[in-house]
Amino acid sequence: MAAGLVISAPASGVGKTTLTLALARAWRSRGLNVQCFKSGPDYIDPAFHAAATGRASVNVDSWAMDRGAIAHLVSRGVDADVVLAEGSMGLFDGVAARGVSGTGATADIAEMLGWPVVLVIDPSGQAQTAAAIAAGLRDYRAGLRLAGVVLNRVASPRHEALVRRALEEAGIAVFGALPRHAEISLPKRHLGLVQAEEQAEIGKLIDEAARFVAAHVDLDGVLRAAGNWSAQPAANGLKITPPGQRIALARDAAFSFVYPHMLEAWRAAGAEIVPFSPLADEVPDASADVCWLPGGYPELHAGKLAANARFRGGLCAFATTRPVHGECGGYMVLGTALTDADGVRHQMTGLLGLETSFAKRRMHLGYRLATLASPMPGYQAGAHLRGHEFHYSTILAQPDAPLAVVHDATGAVIAETGSRRGHATGTFFHLIAEDR
Repeated sequence: MAAGLVISAPASGVGKTTLTLALARAWRSRGLNVQCFKSGPDYIDPAFHAAATGRASVNVDSWAMDRGAIAHLVSRGVDADVVLAEGSMGLFDGVAARGVSGTGATADIAEMLGWPVVLVIDPSGQAQTAAAIAAGLRDYRAGLRLAGVVLNRVASPRHEALVRRALEEAGIAVFGALPRHAEISLPKRHLGLVQAEEQAEIGKLIDEAARFVAAHVDLDGVLRAAGNWSAQPAANGLKITPPGQRIALARDAAFSFVYPHMLEAWRAAGAEIVPFSPLADEVPDASADVCWLPGGYPELHAGKLAANARFRGGLCAFATTRPVHGECGGYMVLGTALTDADGVRHQMTGLLGLETSFAKRRMHLGYRLATLASPMPGYQAGAHLRGHEFHYSTILAQPDAPLAVVHDATGAVIAETGSRRGHATGTFFHLIAEDR
């Protein structure tokens, strides 16, 4: 029977990922099998989890997935000794309107799985007030169990003593306190952490985080506070239709934002995935029956993509007879042009008329519920899809026929409808699951 825990916090940027990675690596170094998950729509953290544990991590999402799908995904932890679910944003942060099984909040997953919560609290600029915040989170929603807290970025022993005493008076366990330690800060960029595969020293960084946390946190105490858990068989698994039988998948530093559960579901349904690298000027496999370009950071590599004539020509030739679909960054590359943050306009593949710009950044963020107006790979017109959008690009032109009617989580219609032209389709949202 595994021990399950949720790592959460009052807000983003407090240190959830660092603590999750450190605990996972520290326990793995002790000979335990550790399985991680990520609550909510995040493409980057699961790769860090895999680097820390040696086991693939997947996303679980209460807004987009039903309980059966979530149970199916977490069942991979049945053979683990410890299962850690890393939260997103603050513990109760979700959308205003309930989705399939919740609002997308980390608290939904903690309650659904019955796992206690370890809070990461950053008491910078405060002392006893940190206890009030932790107590408020503990008492805000019935059905949640607070295991205790780990303090992060404590300024001094005196500061730690003040915060500890207040927490203990509130009946909240303190597992440890981490002093400020810049060396284990994970590099960031505009969509979150710099990806694990881009960091050659990621193993050493996680090892250092594990040593640091082990020296300041009661690892045995955290483990004892975890809830006993065994995977429950799910009546319904994850419903995801592969876009084709043999899928040419763009995969490199410019095209890396794809949910691990999507690829696993495609393979489970019998599909073959053949990766290729647009940055290496490669073309889709000639035997593939569909090409899929996920999101990523094409804006950081726009000049190289524009210069890779073999890739652009090969993709256009592929699209004359077979479907090509792009998500977010992949959608932008299917467009006519992309203007980077310096205002330089780069020619893209031209399979769609979309033109985007990063010269004036504007954040687009949120869940998306789309009803297809036309078919896209794997789905017919009328299909309802759940996804998530997160980018900083601005639409300069979107002249093609809309692919879908798209609503946000509150039901409001949004302008990012996606596009279709010939065999090419694209969306700004990343597909998470079909809406049943």
